[in-house]
Amino acid sequence: MTRFRPCIDLHAGRVKQIVGGSLSDTSPSSLRTNYVSSHAPSYYAQLYRDAGMRGAHVIMLGPGNEDATREALAVWKGGLQVGGGVNEGNCREWVGWGAEKVIITSYLFPSSKFSLPRLQAILAALDHDTSKLVIDLSCRRVDQKWVVAMDKWQRLTDMEINQDTIKMLEPYCSEFLVHAADNEGLQKGIDEDLVQKLGEWCSLPVTYAGGGRNLADLQRVKELSGGKADLTIGSALDIFGGSGITWDDCVKWNKEQDEPA
Repeated sequence: MTRFRPCIDLHAGRVKQIVGGSLSDTSPSSLRTNYVSSHAPSYYAQLYRDAGMRGAHVIMLGPGNEDATREALAVWKGGLQVGGGVNEGNCREWVGWGAEKVIITSYLFPSSKFSLPRLQAILAALDHDTSKLVIDLSCRRVDQKWVVAMDKWQRLTDMEINQDTIKMLEPYCSEFLVHAADNEGLQKGIDEDLVQKLGEWCSLPVTYAGGGRNLADLQRVKELSGGKADLTIGSALDIFGGSGITWDDCVKWNKEQDEPA
């Protein structure tokens, strides 16, 4: 059943909530930040651990976040997923530092083109253990389709998210993470069409992020995906300065999903 999945988004070593589409290497001044936390990453890792919120993703948005990520992992070894800058050369290190799973996106798209050999190389570096790998298919909407976006969602790739793509990738991983970059951080609602399609296409666990605001959105994701997709809520959550939904609401929601019907 649909569960709430927490996150720790790191930018310049700080826990932040940002508007996803505003990240830019060439124009740093375009960054729009919703929230900068006074708490260290370890604070959130402990909060998630205390609530048993497994599957939280720690995303490094650019350089300078490695120490902060390792700080979070030290609090909950085997409880957090790590993404951002993960590649064939460092994926084993992140697992060794305590990541439950590693999340990959940009490394799979040299020159913005999907590389199956790179995916195979990462899996080989993980001793072919698909349970350690999450593929991030974060995307932007182009006309009536969704195209995978890389490099902090700045560049479109040659991969469209559709049933064929999902079917091709599923043998290589244990779950998917999909940020709808055009919705990320805006608190204007989820991409309902995308959530519905993910429920239809994915046989593996999938987490959707982007635009989630409240308990009603959790219920809507459950309905649209048939309970197959989880939802991450960031900027609207009270622990990130939001007013749309409380942490306690999210904990309660997950407990209710575990109760027998």
